[in-house]
Amino acid sequence: MLVADRDGIRTVTLNRPHRKNAMTWAIWRELADVLRDTGMDRSVRALVLTGAGGAFCSGADISVPDARHPMDKMRIFSDLALQLHELPTPTIAKVTGVAVGAGWNLALGCDLVVATPDATFAQIFARRGLSLDLGGSWLLPKLVGLQQAKRLALLAETIDAARAETLGLVTWIVAADEIDGFTDDLAARLAAGPPVALAQTKALLNEGADATLREALAGESRAQGVNFATADAPEAYTAFAEKRAPRFTGAWSLPPAGNSRHAEGSKAVGSREHE
Repeated sequence: MLVADRDGIRTVTLNRPHRKNAMTWAIWRELADVLRDTGMDRSVRALVLTGAGGAFCSGADISVPDARHPMDKMRIFSDLALQLHELPTPTIAKVTGVAVGAGWNLALGCDLVVATPDATFAQIFARRGLSLDLGGSWLLPKLVGLQQAKRLALLAETIDAARAETLGLVTWIVAADEIDGFTDDLAARLAAGPPVALAQTKALLNEGADATLREALAGESRAQGVNFATADAPEAYTAFAEKRAPRFTGAWSLPPAGNSRHAEGSKAVGSREHE
């Protein structure tokens, strides 16, 4: 696996092109570590997940023997799917070639999916005598509805990028010779955005799918409270007035409690009480 950082964008490249980037258990764990580190690194403002050698990911490499209990393996999958879903950093899957099985669900776990016209997708599990994993049973019905999800999963059909886009499983289809530049520009736009506000928005949308309106509105109120405590909202207003692009940092704008006027006032009141 290759990890490269540039201008606030982290690009993670699955790097087993001789196996169409089929993932061993060691690589799944490595990816989980990268996602964990990304979530803790404030300098990373967008993440691009892609594959080397003209393929995205052909799923788990079942040709590699592994004697561990299946439930231990599934714990790795479950933890990784949650990490990707809950990652505060916006994520982009750049898909060329095949994305099948857990590899496709890895792409679907990203916030946005960019694919080339020749990309192909399959929930291949049924052909392997298996059921969905890496969050596919949760992602698919939410993205395409229950009936289409059953069709994709039960028949394990292979679909092309155009069909995937029609179903809402691909955000953009971009020519192979343009996808790198397109994805770079998209990631740069995300990286230039207000990081705290984007993280709040991502969480609200993820949670909103299962929330009541009352719960969603309460979440929005809490999120805006967090946003107004950063320097980004005032910066946006100032930039608008000055007719320039805003420079978002996500910096916390509230002064430390010990230095606030309120704290000083409280100290003064307390002093008088003890006089």
